[in-house]
Amino acid sequence: MVTLFPEMFAPVIGLSIVGRAIEGGLVDVRLHHLLDALEPGERADERPYGGGPGMVLRIEPLARTLDGILAEAPSAERRRIVLTSASGPQFRQSDAAAWAALDRLILICGHYEGVDERLGALYPIEEIALGEFVLTGGEIAAMAFLDATVRLLPGAIDSDSVASESWSGGQLDHPAFTRPPSFRGVDVPPVLLSGDHGKIAAWRREESRRRAARRAKGSDPAT
Repeated sequence: MVTLFPEMFAPVIGLSIVGRAIEGGLVDVRLHHLLDALEPGERADERPYGGGPGMVLRIEPLARTLDGILAEAPSAERRRIVLTSASGPQFRQSDAAAWAALDRLILICGHYEGVDERLGALYPIEEIALGEFVLTGGEIAAMAFLDATVRLLPGAIDSDSVASESWSGGQLDHPAFTRPPSFRGVDVPPVLLSGDHGKIAAWRREESRRRAARRAKGSDPAT
């Protein structure tokens, strides 16, 4: 992670699935503080050439940080450099799956009005957005990317859970219920209490299909 605010990542990398994956040696998450790449008297940001509102992240500290990371990286490794940007295509489960197969993923957290455009001319940068909205900085998006990717690493979570959840194989997850069987007049579907695993599997497949169809029509939010 290349970021102005490395402290924001502490809860994510220290807890839950990501934290367990780090402890288990499945992934190594490193935080690169952009301010550490500044020369005396330098700033991380400056006003944009040509005028206009806001500030732009400068190319020099970004380049120094990337140069340092890449200098220590094997030349033949599978890696990608991703910039969080509202201008990029939206992040999808297929991106997380592709990134989970890499040797190294470098996430650059955008900030302010953007990043000096020359970054993309000097490095193979991919811009990815969390959604069709604007955040103050890219840290929240990067945390989402990290979580979605790490959980797909072999051994991070149960493989059956990954195979059956939303967006795996282009499907949405089926509705889930647990105890009690009836709550405030709303009952669990009888088929789930039947003990007939064949019927249960068929019901789940059909409900997954229906959920996907409803969402395609814009009437059902993603799970």
